[in-house]
Amino acid sequence: CSPPLPPPAAAMGRCAQLVMGPAGSGKSSYCARLAEHMEALGRSVTVVNLDPAADKFNYEVGADVRELISLEDVMEELELGPNGGLVFCMEYLVDHPEWLEDLVDGLGEDCYVLLDCPGQIELFSHVPVMRTLVGELHRLDFRVAGVYLLDAQFMVEPAKYLSGVLSCLSCMAALELPHINVLTKLDLIAQRSAVERFLDPPIEDLVAELAASEADERRAALTGALGQLIGDYGMVNFLGLDPTEEASVDVVLMAVDHAIQYHDDVEPRDPGDVEEEDEDDAVDGPPGNGGAALGIFGGQQLGL
Repeated sequence: CSPPLPPPAAAMGRCAQLVMGPAGSGKSSYCARLAEHMEALGRSVTVVNLDPAADKFNYEVGADVRELISLEDVMEELELGPNGGLVFCMEYLVDHPEWLEDLVDGLGEDCYVLLDCPGQIELFSHVPVMRTLVGELHRLDFRVAGVYLLDAQFMVEPAKYLSGVLSCLSCMAALELPHINVLTKLDLIAQRSAVERFLDPPIEDLVAELAASEADERRAALTGALGQLIGDYGMVNFLGLDPTEEASVDVVLMAVDHAIQYHDDVEPRDPGDVEEEDEDDAVDGPPGNGGAALGIFGGQQLGL
């Protein structure tokens, strides 16, 4: 039989995932699936909606930015469009940090938060609002990792891959956070091999493939320059996520935990302590899910 899982560790500190990606990339589904997985491992997690335009959720909302400000109200009162209204909402959020402070006070010193962010790229590329938000989280003693999601159905051609990598790179450079890029919805891909080649491909091969298909020399030169930019940074690769496979969810969680240094505060336990607690459990009854805080590392490679 498999060895017993270690008991949950205490004093992990405050940790947060900033879940980003374009609209339709599966941010809310990611938060719901990861929260379900973490709860099954006995880990406490809170999902916070930071999208003022969201109206439906497939997870239990621990806090909702619409309690502070909503896009619908801003568009109606200030006569702004959706994009301008969203920028206003997020700027209003960072201008009122007391909302975050009250949220954190309610969660306590040891909490793990998934922040479900809006999908508009303007928030990351045109205005410093998300970087300011990260600064507020750091001020509140959070260790933050960025998780950028892209739909795997989108990443099946070299041109689309370059576009997706540039959007990832833009967020990585803007936020300067430990960063994990994830291709979501692998369960909807009939041929996995069509996506697997894009997880960490030689960028030179993709650029050569694109350049060979370009009849316009100027476009071919632009493609080559973009490829060189991505290659020079050398920062972007992807993990694949199939939400129907526990092992796939586990690998993504391990990668983020590693980036966020979630387990760095865990004190080593003497094996005798575990044996004594197992004997107590045998007397008191079977344990709950609380024994899996560190068990996510069992049998899985990090895959980075």
